[in-house]
Amino acid sequence: MDARRFTEICGWLKSWFNVLPLDQAVTRLKAGTLPARAACITFDDGYADNFQMAMPILQQHRLTATFFVATGFLDGGRMWNDTIIETVRNSTKPLLDLSSLNLRQYPVTTLAEKRAAIAALIDQIKYQPVAQRISVTEQIARLAPAQLPQDLMMTSLQVKAMHQAGMQIGAHTVSHPILARLSEDQARQEISDSQIFLERLLGERVGLFAYPNGKPGEDYSPQTVGLVRSLGFDAAVSTQWGASDQDDDPLQIRRFTPWDKTRLRFGVRMLRNLRGR
Repeated sequence: MDARRFTEICGWLKSWFNVLPLDQAVTRLKAGTLPARAACITFDDGYADNFQMAMPILQQHRLTATFFVATGFLDGGRMWNDTIIETVRNSTKPLLDLSSLNLRQYPVTTLAEKRAAIAALIDQIKYQPVAQRISVTEQIARLAPAQLPQDLMMTSLQVKAMHQAGMQIGAHTVSHPILARLSEDQARQEISDSQIFLERLLGERVGLFAYPNGKPGEDYSPQTVGLVRSLGFDAAVSTQWGASDQDDDPLQIRRFTPWDKTRLRFGVRMLRNLRGR
């Protein structure tokens, strides 16, 4: 996604759909008063370009969105996958030798080679425990070596300014772990701490949540949903593709990523997700 394409997509959404704030959409879904062609726009993680690029485009189209923030990466932090991406992108060596980490060697001279290395490394590291994941990615960065950016994520002030501008803010854990791989206490702390941090920052209750990665049964479990419910969230979103209706659990709202580049393909994708529930 880039700014030009996002501008196009916002125009399509504005002309085709009743775009609602997520909290209002959930309330009206439960009440059976949701308007036809209702849609919500969401972003995950808390990247700085959400504030710098996406919000002005949304405002240009008079649209709102919900931004789910992994609070542990605000104010100069960096997500583990971005450490991988930026390490490979900025590596000063033609060959990235990670055999000392029980990974293999990766040629990183061409763009295609770098993309292949990034995809392979992320796939191998994604489901490791959080501490191990961070340790491995930091070691990869040292072996590259590469200079890594410190401004990929939003600051706390930007999150606050976004909220003051009318955008919605939701919790997304502290460190973006795979919740299904954590103990109940660990998962509760990740979810609760992110909620508490945002409530203190914004000065109001935070009732929206997004499961990291978001695949039901793989990234979060029924027990995770129970934790989210016990913490008083009004709604939570997954990454299970499709559309949600009144009979669905509001703590497992479906979402999907519309990568299609043309108006026709984008429209067909939206229709398929509606029919494929």
